[in-house]
Amino acid sequence: MKEFGTFLPVANGGWIVSRATPPLDGGWQQNRDAALLAEAEGFDFVMAMGKWRGFGGDTSHWGSSLEAVTMMAGIAAITKRVKIWATLHTILHNPAVAAKMIATLDHISGGRAGLNIVAGAYRGEFEQMDAWDETLSHDARYDLTEEWTKIVKRLWTEPSVSFDGKHFHFQDCVSDPKPLNPPFLICAGMSSRGFEFSVRECDGCFIGGSTAEETRAASRKAKALAQDMGKTIKTYCMMTVIVAETDAQAQAKAQAYRDGLDEGAVRGMLESYGLSGNAMTERSKNAFMTQTVVGSPASCAAGIEEFLRYSEIDGLMFIFDDYSQGLRVTGREILPVLRKAFA
Repeated sequence: MKEFGTFLPVANGGWIVSRATPPLDGGWQQNRDAALLAEAEGFDFVMAMGKWRGFGGDTSHWGSSLEAVTMMAGIAAITKRVKIWATLHTILHNPAVAAKMIATLDHISGGRAGLNIVAGAYRGEFEQMDAWDETLSHDARYDLTEEWTKIVKRLWTEPSVSFDGKHFHFQDCVSDPKPLNPPFLICAGMSSRGFEFSVRECDGCFIGGSTAEETRAASRKAKALAQDMGKTIKTYCMMTVIVAETDAQAQAKAQAYRDGLDEGAVRGMLESYGLSGNAMTERSKNAFMTQTVVGSPASCAAGIEEFLRYSEIDGLMFIFDDYSQGLRVTGREILPVLRKAFA
């Protein structure tokens, strides 16, 4: 059974870097309405990222965002079924604080909480608040994250925790109440070290890939590594859906978004990823940040089904240009086709 969720528009501009998209302000009302609609239309989960600094450009893309866990607590209180996945950065939040926050989210939601774990890769976000440790290499941040995660999981299940690691030292630390259900852990680490962490410590991993072939290779790699570790792992990726009544209308919308590309914001984003030169120039030509399907509901359903069968992933997290329209059409005309195809 495949799982389908939506990446809430927690930061302004969403996941299309364009001056031409419908306005997404990253505010509470849009996120609340999207979450309620996702639940009503049969989506399995909603997720919010954590973002602390935007990318500039004409649109100040992702320059305004709500904090993920506190926003998702509000959403948890007004929903009944949909799973609630929030994001925390391990270099910002003490693991005892994080364990308590997600346990609280789990109680508010009645056992529906999940945690997206981010090691913290973008220096500019954390340096501005004196939270960037120059002595930690990329792999060392994942060493820290692995300790952090082990502590959090122990605090959710053990009466008290003592831990003497390289990065954390806990003495008889307690955290009650425990979550009602074990929170679902997910991570998007795609480096060799990040990939290993995701498979070893989490229940699911978000995988990338600019093509279906790359996505399938990453999914197969994750599942093989999990098997070697004596466990299973679910794999997910993001997909942008641009849907309209006809293929031609949807293609016209997508082209308008490309024509409205905010080059400055894309450059700011790629610089934060450490890309420059030719790589930046080539990637900055596209306003879309994920796998994308464009077309009528029937065309989008066919394209998504083909992608899912080929890529061998377990679920998709959808992104929309217009969340109100996109969630309704996807829930009513696309998800039923996918549910039937993968029943």
